[in-house]
Amino acid sequence: MGLAADKQRKHPLASSFKFGFEGIAAAAAKERNVQIHLAISVIVILSGFIFSINKYEWIAIILSIGGMVSMEMINTAIERTVDMYTKEYHPLAKQAKDIAAGAVLVFAIASVMIGIIIFLPRIFAWFS
Repeated sequence: MGLAADKQRKHPLASSFKFGFEGIAAAAAKERNVQIHLAISVIVILSGFIFSINKYEWIAIILSIGGMVSMEMINTAIERTVDMYTKEYHPLAKQAKDIAAGAVLVFAIASVMIGIIIFLPRIFAWFS
């Protein structure tokens, strides 16, 4: 492709942010799993303030929340792309969707483990 075609495809930086925020808004508005993760994130953030977690724990929580929501959005993008490509059953389409869902599950398990490590000792201390 020529230089003119490359220039036409590049968006100003502001447009890139706009597209990103539109993607976040669409996922938050339309995707049940993203909505669930965002609701849980609010509870986790409030718990972080209630239990006065330290800055390293906040870093772990922020990375877990950001990673989890990002993984859900990537999973959704893969599912939509596969669905756009074929409406018929195809074993590779199923495998692509299953692998993306598996990636979300792996990150969710890791995030729950991080939450347990950070909050469970505080919850036990609070009740004793």
